Amino acid sequence: METKHFCQIGLLFFLASYLLFSNIFPSLNTSIDFAHCFNLIGACFLLSFNDAFPKTKMNKVASVMTALGVVAHIGLCTIDFIMSGYGNNEIEKAELSQHISNSPLLFYPFVAVGPSLLFLGLALHAFTFIKTETLKSLMVMVGSVAVGFSFFVLKNGICMLLSCAFFVLGLGLLLYKMKPKNC
Repeated sequence: METKHFCQIGLLFFLASYLLFSNIFPSLNTSIDFAHCFNLIGACFLLSFNDAFPKTKMNKVASVMTALGVVAHIGLCTIDFIMSGYGNNEIEKAELSQHISNSPLLFYPFVAVGPSLLFLGLALHAFTFIKTETLKSLMVMVGSVAVGFSFFVLKNGICMLLSCAFFVLGLGLLLYKMKPKNC
């Protein structure tokens, strides 16, 4: 398989996770947290974008940010898996959530700041194409900010899904950008 195929798989799983996070579909009521499973798989495959894009100084910084964002997504999904393990015990969930919120070593790298690095890293990768692929680059950059805004400020699943779809579409189009013709 080529790197582009791994990137595509990551985009599909990542978008599928946001589809489940949006609560458009009724709850599956299973013991498996599919949304976070898909998010975890998608984030890991999105690491392939570090190999798909050119190797410039800016892309090296973007690669580090993307890798740190993937690690943070792994941590966040692990926390959410533990949380879903409590089932319907809302008291235990609230206690765990309070403990995580009170622990800066958990809260900032795995909840508040860390997962955003994935979006920022991929947006920085896209920024390197701003002159040649302006619309596609802007789709990724605007989509990455919109995902965060819809999650942290609006707390709206539908806006989060649409923002993620915009972000994923921009990355997908950049992945298959037109190569300049040889004259």
